[in-house]
Amino acid sequence: MNTFFLQLLADRKGIPAGLVLATRHPPEPAAPLLQLAARFPCHYRAGLPSACATPLHNAGWRLLPADRTMHADAPPGASLPPHVTWIEGTWALAPPARATGKQSTSRALALELVQRVNVDADTHEIEELLRRDPTLSYHLLRLVNSLGMGAGRKVTNFAQAILLLGRQQLRRWLNLMLFAASNGDERSAMLLARVSVRARLMELLARATGMDRLKQELAFMTGMFSLLGVLFGAPLAEVLAPLAIADVVQRALLDRHGELGKLLALVEAAESADFDTVAAALEEAQLAPGDFNAMVVEANLWMLGVTGNVAGSTHG
Repeated sequence: MNTFFLQLLADRKGIPAGLVLATRHPPEPAAPLLQLAARFPCHYRAGLPSACATPLHNAGWRLLPADRTMHADAPPGASLPPHVTWIEGTWALAPPARATGKQSTSRALALELVQRVNVDADTHEIEELLRRDPTLSYHLLRLVNSLGMGAGRKVTNFAQAILLLGRQQLRRWLNLMLFAASNGDERSAMLLARVSVRARLMELLARATGMDRLKQELAFMTGMFSLLGVLFGAPLAEVLAPLAIADVVQRALLDRHGELGKLLALVEAAESADFDTVAAALEEAQLAPGDFNAMVVEANLWMLGVTGNVAGSTHG
């Protein structure tokens, strides 16, 4: 079986609004791939053989219209041609515009929260920081209530939310909120979606290669932290410096060192549709292409839940 990846499409507002199949050779459309279109707009490109395109089309996938799709390597802004419906490309990874005072403060506070949680700071210290940012506070309470963690009652204060989530999950969701708490950055929604897929796929790959629960969590964190330099528009080493992160994660991020570094390189190759590198990495990791494809679908399904729960965005 051939490997594939699912690349994100943005709408005219820069919001994740679709997926497009990226593959070198047509895959056999397995059930999870077919079912994905029931959750989110899914597309395939012209030239896909009918043996692959027909099952996808019958399951709700649609041909990506080339004449309505624009490739962008920098944020397109508001001056889009009127015929453009979809925006693809690496524009969300371009350096950010200079942050406004409010936006910069929100990001700095979110980063400070991550630092405090990483060193197991007292709950009262975390509460105090949350009280200083209404956006982060809203996202946290909304998340806990949307996940049904309040067991039939609304969670209305930070102590309850922190207790119900637990430190490990709090750390995970605060890292996601780093990307969500970027009002005014047109890259924000796409970065949140991209980093969610990357982090979850890293976690799934770690599990599939036999790593224990701790290593799986570190794999998730590696994927999450890998785009912090992009988010802040600064060298990654500089952004990581104040964070108390495991040495194995830091080496994976900065040097692609060790097991986690190899998994991150694999995910990055898949994102850029470098399927020769993906095939070699899967062979080295003793992972079947079909298993990798299933993990790609699962990571994208997880992303759909995250972008709704954390950012409150809608996908229509």
